Amino acid sequence: MATVVVSADQDAIVSEVFVAAPPERVFQALIDPRQVCQWWTSKECPIESFTFDARPGGRWSYDSSHGSVTVNGVSKFHCEGEVLEFDPPSRLAYSWIANWHDQPSRQSVVRWELFKLAKGTHVKVTHSGLAPLPKARQDYSRGWPGVVESLKNFVEKQPAR
Repeated sequence: MATVVVSADQDAIVSEVFVAAPPERVFQALIDPRQVCQWWTSKECPIESFTFDARPGGRWSYDSSHGSVTVNGVSKFHCEGEVLEFDPPSRLAYSWIANWHDQPSRQSVVRWELFKLAKGTHVKVTHSGLAPLPKARQDYSRGWPGVVESLKNFVEKQPAR
């Protein structure tokens, strides 16, 4: 079961989960657009496209179709950014600029850390830079646990590619 914590300074959301698969497999699911389109989607927020240039300085983007969720008047979501850290299979970080934020041009940062364990991987995602985005912070505190659970379920059911 995924956990979620909001930092004391209200700047970050941290969500963690155990995945019964090696870090290499989990990392691939985070950066391969074909795989992301399978697990980072839902009826409420159906993914339309995901691109990822897997290198420091590379660009990434996410787009959804119109879903049943509306945040700040937006129901067709778009976010994008730059890859800031790329250290397979243990660390990945990228800037995050989202059209549904309280301030759509404000950048935040998503950082994935994968820790190898005897029977799998401890996955930790930290979304920081949220102090000035109270609505987004509230939404992410509910959203990130579902995202990491979806990642877990996908990776544990899909063989390595």
